[in-house]
Parts: sequence; C-alpha cells; structure tokens
Amino acid sequence: MGIPLIQQVRVAKYLIGKKIRGVKRYPLVLMLEPLFQCNLACAGCGKIDYPKDILRRRLGVEEAVKAVEECGAPMVSIPGGEPLIHKEMPQIVEALVKRKKFVYLCTNAILLDKRMDDYTPSPYLTFSVHLDGNRARHDESVCREGVYDKAVDAIKKALNKGFRVNINCTLFSGEAPKEVADFFDSVMEMGVEGITLSPGYSYQHAPRQDVFLGRSQSKELFRSIFNIGKGRKRKWRISQSSLFLDFLCGNQTYQCTPWSNPTYNIFGWQKPCYLLVDEGYAKSFKEMMETTDWDKYGSGRNPKCDNCMAHCGYEGTAVTDTFAHPLKALKVFMRGPKTSGTMAPDLPIVYDRAAHEAEVAAQQQAEQKKCASGQAV
Repeated sequence: MGIPLIQQVRVAKYLIGKKIRGVKRYPLVLMLEPLFQCNLACAGCGKIDYPKDILRRRLGVEEAVKAVEECGAPMVSIPGGEPLIHKEMPQIVEALVKRKKFVYLCTNAILLDKRMDDYTPSPYLTFSVHLDGNRARHDESVCREGVYDKAVDAIKKALNKGFRVNINCTLFSGEAPKEVADFFDSVMEMGVEGITLSPGYSYQHAPRQDVFLGRSQSKELFRSIFNIGKGRKRKWRISQSSLFLDFLCGNQTYQCTPWSNPTYNIFGWQKPCYLLVDEGYAKSFKEMMETTDWDKYGSGRNPKCDNCMAHCGYEGTAVTDTFAHPLKALKVFMRGPKTSGTMAPDLPIVYDRAAHEAEVAAQQQAEQKKCASGQAV
C-alpha cells in the first residue's frame, strides 16, 4: 500500500474514534474545490462547463480553512479546475499542513515546475499528479500533446526536492490492459509514492460521453490489469485499500457512501458528492449531512449512479468494511484482488427504470428542438 505509516496510524485513530462514539456517517476525505478554472479541457471532464464569471471565482484562504475545520476529515484532497492557478494556494496549503491535515494537492503538472518552490516538503503534503496512461494515451486523454512529458519532468524534480508525489490515474473506454500494466510499471520506476485509481465517471456535462466505461466493462478491465500484474509478479503501490481494489475487480458488493468524501467549493457544500454537480448545495457541513436524502443516491437507487465505481464514492465503503472484517481485508491484501471466477452480484435496481428512460427521451427531444430552433434562427 502506497501510504506512509504516520498517515495510516492517524487515519486509523480517527476511524476508531468514530466507531467508539457510534457515529454512522462521517467524512474521511474532504474534496476542497477552490476553483473550477483549468488550463486544460479534457474530454472526460465535467468540472469546467461553467460561464466565464464562474470560472474566475476563487475560495479565499479563510473560507477554505473554515470548511476544513467545519468538516473535520483527516485528509483533504484539493482538485479543480487546476489548483496551481490559484494565487493563494500556497497559503491555503500552508494553513492546512499547520493543522496536520494530510493534503493531496491535485495538479496536471503543467505549472508544477514553476510553482514548486512556493511549497515546502512535508509528510502532510502530497502532489497528486494527473496521469491517465503512457505518453500517447495521456496526451489523448487531456487533448493536448506534450503534457505527459512535462508532467514526468515535474514529478522527477519534485521527488528530488523531497516532496511526496502520488499519481492520480483515471481509466476510460478503450484502455488496453497491457498498456495500463506497462504504465503502472513505469510509474513505479519513477519512484512515486503510489497510484490512486478510478474508472471515469460519466459527467453529464463532459464534452464527450463515449469515453466512459460501463460497470461491467470496468470490472473486466481491472481484472485483466491485475491479472497481468500477478503474472509479472509486480507489486504496484496503490494508495487505496485492498478491498476497494477487490471491488473494482467485481469481487465485493458495495453501496456508495458519498458522505465519506464531501465536497466544498465556491457554491457551498455540494449535495450529495463530488461527481453529481446538479443536486443542490447546503450552507454548512451540518446542513448538508442532515438534509441530504442519502437513500436517494447510490448503486441501483439513482440512474446517475448506475455506472459509477469511483473512489470518492466507494473507497469510504471499503475502508469501513476493512475495519468490520480485518481478516478478509488482510487476505485480499496478501494475495491481491481475485481476477477470475464468478463476480459478486450488483445491487438491485429499485428506481423506476421505465420512467427514467421516458424522462431522458423527453430531455433529448427538447434539446433537439432547441438546437433546431437555433439553427433556424
């Protein structure tokens, strides 16, 4: 597992405290989005589809720190947009590190070389660099040539300066398992701390919808990748629980626990999770936790969640299962995810599928009429 011992101990202490107090819903990682603006326009991104006035907005240092303290999660992931665009990001990170929060500062690394000296190496700070595959695959994913090479150069420089560096890898449709396995091997050779994995979520506002994996496709892909890894006898350092990886390979039946990764951004506390951007906002963390209809979301409960297996929804579930069944988790950790045999069943669909399909058809017809009207004008 690609997570330092100090972080494992601190997070375990936090979780045990919640269990002892009988808290059923609690945050594990705060997704702190200080801006939506980015210097890339990736094909699978649903976070940059906003008007220019929204893209110019930023969370200030005081507001960001207040959200972190209000939430209380031991880990803070800072995605975007591209956080290194934010002029006050060094001050935000410094304030969170001072409070001994484990900060994952997400970046596409285009600006990392220039901005690196604005930060100080610390066991509480990790640069989480976005890399979706080898040079050709990654540059295709981010829709710009040369980004892979720039990211790798910045990674090497950050490691030489003593920074913690993690790779954030999202896999999409059309992945070749061998190429992904080769990419993981190359990442390990770079000397990074670990890899965070996730199948891409089908954002409604993403520029392209044909890049996303279905649920069964995701399971087959991850089984193939880890099977290759076993054949090579390679130990990839993955910055996630062994049971989450087992879930990705179709061996665990899990329900999403979106409250484990709450999101705070320029609009407030986002309901119910980082990935669903049209469900409304709350003014406080307490309000978000108490007023969100959690039973309305998750696998089989909501059509928007049907193909989601993202870490921000299911890693928290896997961590809870690890504490509930430590021997099962240890077994998976020792042998790796199962890559053959019958898969665990998916949760049953309880929403009205026919009604949902009719609603989608009506929306598509409305969009077509709108487009036709615009063309006519």
